[in-house]
Amino acid sequence: MKRVIDIFISFFLLILLSVIIVIVALLVRWKLGSPIIFKQQRPGLHGMPFFIYKFRTMTDARNNKGDLLPDEFRLTSFGKFLRKTSLDELPQLINIIKGDISLVGPRPLLMEYLQLYTPEQARRHDVRPGITGWAQINGRNAITWEEKFKLDVWYVDHQSLWLDIKILFFTVIKVFKSEGINKQGHVTVESFRGNKEKEEIS
Repeated sequence: MKRVIDIFISFFLLILLSVIIVIVALLVRWKLGSPIIFKQQRPGLHGMPFFIYKFRTMTDARNNKGDLLPDEFRLTSFGKFLRKTSLDELPQLINIIKGDISLVGPRPLLMEYLQLYTPEQARRHDVRPGITGWAQINGRNAITWEEKFKLDVWYVDHQSLWLDIKILFFTVIKVFKSEGINKQGHVTVESFRGNKEKEEIS
């Protein structure tokens, strides 16, 4: 039932928001250049890799050595606007149709984080990841990684149709209020480095 709902809503949103998607794509091409779509490998259900799609929000600005500059120097005001309004997430509707992700589920993070999870934290991959989730409406990027993973695992243990509807409803409210986009003092999300025991071993 969840998969059917995911496909139906995604197709409906693609049609409904088609004009907005085209406008955003043109603005990204004009202000940030190509490629318009940012593509990155992420872990999906059971940690299986897939490529996630987002509208590009950063430039390719580099230093004299040819290395990319830190995020805070590459994230433009236009990119911040896309992230604030979650417009950069719209291409993920294609990911939903493909079956990579769901509307609701733990957010797909980076592949290199897989080896840093505790066995309990790794349970977040027991369900298909989502565009939004329980952690996103309870702090989003403003809470710690540990708190975020606890919320993800809670969702795995309590997922239901009504919980998904609740999460989608509060996601819309969060987007309009622009809450929890970044942790204080950080332009983008701080990297996850594992728990203290693993950091001491490394």
